[in-house]
Amino acid sequence: MAKKLKDLTVQEVLACAIQAEEEDGRIYVDLAQRIRKDYPATAQSLQAMHDEEDSHRHRLINLYRERFGEHIPLIRRQDVKGFITRKPLWLAANLPVAMIRREVEMMETEARNFYQAAIAQTSDAGVRQLLGDLAAEESTHYDLAEKMDEKQKASGASKEENESERRRFVLQIVQPGLAGLMDGSVSTLAPVFAAAFATHTSRDAFLVGMAASVGAGISMGFAEAMSDDGVLSGRGRPWARGTVCGLMTTLGGIGHTLPFLISNFYYAMIVAVAIVAVELAAIAWIRHRYMDTPLLSAAFQVIVGGVLVFIVGILIGSA
Repeated sequence: MAKKLKDLTVQEVLACAIQAEEEDGRIYVDLAQRIRKDYPATAQSLQAMHDEEDSHRHRLINLYRERFGEHIPLIRRQDVKGFITRKPLWLAANLPVAMIRREVEMMETEARNFYQAAIAQTSDAGVRQLLGDLAAEESTHYDLAEKMDEKQKASGASKEENESERRRFVLQIVQPGLAGLMDGSVSTLAPVFAAAFATHTSRDAFLVGMAASVGAGISMGFAEAMSDDGVLSGRGRPWARGTVCGLMTTLGGIGHTLPFLISNFYYAMIVAVAIVAVELAAIAWIRHRYMDTPLLSAAFQVIVGGVLVFIVGILIGSA
């Protein structure tokens, strides 16, 4: 059962501090290793912070050894009430630089607050002095975490890292998602509207649309996942890309399929056509926003393709 900080003995406070410093140091070095290739400036700052945490740990161990001997009981953050439960950020598949910097600031703030509160737990002058020094140094680290961003912005490193992060996002999320959305929104137009004009029944058009959307999503998802292992291209994990592509394909087809839940066929048709227009506009905007395609050019390409498929569906359904 977790104990309150005020209920800890001096020995337990020092043991908890040693464990916390060791854990923070490992987190910093693990994060630095994960992002060194893509964000070298941030990785260098994290490595420096790891070295500082390691220095804190050595000072705490030396003081503990003087007061209590060699054995250090295992007291972790989760054993003390009040510590923030952290998500395993360092295990995440993608680590945006901004998220790392926010996490660093939170870690240093928590460490500073812990040392400031722990000072009240002891009257030992040596322990109080060390805890006070560490609290002051953790405050310096917090300022360093804030200045790290400013320094990297001034040197241009932050801009380069943000651009690298944007490229990864485009390669791993936007491209497979856009391919799926285009396929789902455009390719399913023909079967949905062919069924609609052939039967003039909303239910039949809905069933065909759902089948086409789900089927296309599964097909596109597997195709994307098996197309590239992502090692050389930098496009990330294949099954993550496949999942994004498959879901967006299904979403693109379902968008103009759901209106056919409306029992009145003509109302359903009007709503479905309006949604198709919104889908095509969204695809054109995404191409312009992330693929650097001129907006008019992107709109022309998407609209021409969508209209052609739409016409094919009407012609086949009316035959």
